[in-house]
Amino acid sequence: SNQSSFPRVPLHWLGFGYAALVASGGIIGYAKAGSVPSLAAGLLFGGLAGLGAYQLSQDPRNVWVFLATSGTLAGIMGMRFYHSGKFMPAGLIAGASLLMVAKLGFSIISRPHQ
Repeated sequence: SNQSSFPRVPLHWLGFGYAALVASGGIIGYAKAGSVPSLAAGLLFGGLAGLGAYQLSQDPRNVWVFLATSGTLAGIMGMRFYHSGKFMPAGLIAGASLLMVAKLGFSIISRPHQ
């Protein structure tokens, strides 16, 4: 089966998956290291990403909350990954964030302008 046979996943579905990943990253950080800041940041950014994904599901043009959240996380986690060199969890979240930013950017660019 080649890639093109897959249905295109709606962006907001990816967004909700990403939000869950971010939140679970915070929860795992808390569980492993007892890090309350990690838990708080995971739930905050996960919540914001979830809100952004919900907005996308209502109106695909409503990208800004989601874009700001994933862009901010890409920056923060990218720096943490750069300094620690550990892929988990910072590299994973940074990579996922960059992917979401790229997908959003692509959807903005490729969208027919109203």
